[in-house]
Amino acid sequence: TAHHPRWAIAFKFAAQQAVSRVLAINISVGRTGALTPTADLEPVRITGVTVSRASLHNEDEIRRKDIRVGDQVLVERAGDVIPQVVRVLLEARPADSLPFSMPTHCPACHTLAYRPVGEAVARCPNAACPAQLRERLLHYGSRRAMDIDGLGTAVVEQLVSRGLVHDFADLYDLNVPTLAELERLAKKSATNLFEAIAHSRKRGLARLLFGLGIRHVGERGAAVLARRYHTITALATASTEELAATHEIGPVIAESVFQFFANEENQ
Repeated sequence: TAHHPRWAIAFKFAAQQAVSRVLAINISVGRTGALTPTADLEPVRITGVTVSRASLHNEDEIRRKDIRVGDQVLVERAGDVIPQVVRVLLEARPADSLPFSMPTHCPACHTLAYRPVGEAVARCPNAACPAQLRERLLHYGSRRAMDIDGLGTAVVEQLVSRGLVHDFADLYDLNVPTLAELERLAKKSATNLFEAIAHSRKRGLARLLFGLGIRHVGERGAAVLARRYHTITALATASTEELAATHEIGPVIAESVFQFFANEENQ
């Protein structure tokens, strides 16, 4: 696949574990609107790395492990990379601890969140949510997508908070004087970013489709669609049935692509 060779097997040693304490549980908003709970932990060293944060994945996972603020927990780096909470040390739980409840509204735009039937993740439905926009722009400018060097977190934060960018298309209306007014961007850096945005026009359809962040469409799916349809106009006018008939594109991806292009804002 795009990430894993199908012909190889890797042996991994048992992950090292350490005890930490949950200081807080915060909610982050992803580019698809997914609300993801994250645990802030007392810093602890695991296999040479200081771990102070771990994803809790979703509400069901928190309930299954009964993770609460103030709990002492066993932490490991899954695959020696990603920090995760293995279990709670119930014998050390404070007497006044309370179960964690997911917020009913998006923490960024305060829109009522919803949880689709059959899914484990609650989502913010507001397409104009600033937190979603920031994450979408970062993904769009990432190396494997449109590769816009200089479009990092600090720049994206300012572009969104100042109302300079409301969607991907707005990036191409930016000019050097406007960019030079951003903090930490002198005229030279602003010029470099302006040129990087201009050069991204030549990245090709596959990388554009991946950069748009259409749900369920990764690098592999984007490449398959680009090879089948050649132009974004042809793809945007394809029916769900036609998309699903494409080799390696199933009904879930087909429906996601169709709905994306049916949205007037996306058009």
